[in-house]
Amino acid sequence: MDTHALHHYPARAELSRWLVVGFLAGAAAVLLFHQSALTLLHSLQLARSAPFSFTPTKPFGVPLLWSLAFWGGVWGVVFAAALARLDGARLMVAATVLGAIAPTLVAWFVVAPLKGQPVAAGWAPAAMAVGPIVNGAWGLGTGIGLYLFGRRRH
Repeated sequence: MDTHALHHYPARAELSRWLVVGFLAGAAAVLLFHQSALTLLHSLQLARSAPFSFTPTKPFGVPLLWSLAFWGGVWGVVFAAALARLDGARLMVAATVLGAIAPTLVAWFVVAPLKGQPVAAGWAPAAMAVGPIVNGAWGLGTGIGLYLFGRRRH
């Protein structure tokens, strides 16, 4: 029995396109979705971090917004690889849920200690809520980008 008949395995060119779109969708989702959610939370005084910040990051002095967009693109590739078999609403819901969880946990338990910051936003519930909200918004934007541009429509 031909296993290719049972599962859709994208051709190499299609997979390459999917991963490139993952990067672009992830980077764009930072600018459009992540930072918009942060703007809303910041305006309601629920988030300390200012949106669309150009504060230099360490060690290279890259403006924070561009650093976030780059890492959003890297996460977009990871999400594209992980969610390659999904499409439509399932893709967007999975990207939103995974976005709220995975980048938030990495930020809390890997990035924060590396930067000398308290883990899990210092365990303060209001501060902890910011990560899943802005990262979930980013995940939704990434999922929408993958859905709209990731595959050729026939």
